[in-house]
Amino acid sequence: MTTSLILASLLASATAFAPVSQQASSTALKAFESELGSQPPLGFFDPLGLLADANQERFDRLRYVELKHGRVCQLAFLGQITTRAGVHLPGSIDNAGDSFDSFPDGWAGLSAIPQAGLFQIIAFVGFLELFVMKDSANGAAPGDFVGDFRNGSLDFGWDKFDEDEKMSKRAIELNNGRAAMMGILGLMIHEQLGTDLPIIGQL
Repeated sequence: MTTSLILASLLASATAFAPVSQQASSTALKAFESELGSQPPLGFFDPLGLLADANQERFDRLRYVELKHGRVCQLAFLGQITTRAGVHLPGSIDNAGDSFDSFPDGWAGLSAIPQAGLFQIIAFVGFLELFVMKDSANGAAPGDFVGDFRNGSLDFGWDKFDEDEKMSKRAIELNNGRAAMMGILGLMIHEQLGTDLPIIGQL
């Protein structure tokens, strides 16, 4: 199953470089060429033509999904390099006394942890998805922008930034998220290749 998931990811990546149909609406595409995200090094990049006939609502939905996936992948990449460096949670993962560091890192850990533990992870992520991590793109009250999950308590000084600085911070987050999506996919594929080469540095 793991191999199938990796192959599916590879096919999706390869398809991203397929040429867009010439029948795509150039007017619709140009409407989004000045949006945040059309920035160096790629500029406006829509090889699958997802925005060919999109309206603003569709664009906002795609931007929300991109932001969320980028944030998840940043955490995933950080988790990979942290655990492979030997840093694990203290204590035991189950009532049998198995420590967190007794389980393998990466993909192998999914099949090694107790089934109940895997179910807890899926249930927790589902709870966050359905009831917590919501913004104007999926049912919550509108925020400053798509992907705004602030709770009114922790804004890290966001409200003190001027508009130019806010745009800069959001552009940085987009680029970091895009890099993290490619980074974690690369680590997953590298691990499945089964080579003796280190995945991250000497890890």
